[in-house]
Amino acid sequence: MMDGLAVISFVFGVIGFVFGLVAFIRVEKLIKTLKAQGNLNQDYKEE
Repeated sequence: MMDGLAVISFVFGVIGFVFGLVAFIRVEKLIKTLKAQGNLNQDYKEE
């Protein structure tokens, strides 16, 4: 019983990690695009 729970927890953890990584990459691409268009200062640093 507990083995199944561990597997489910692991799967959800991996899925969460992948979603987090994809979101991080998309935000970085957005910042790069906004800088290129001049909508964001070139020296912008996220906090």
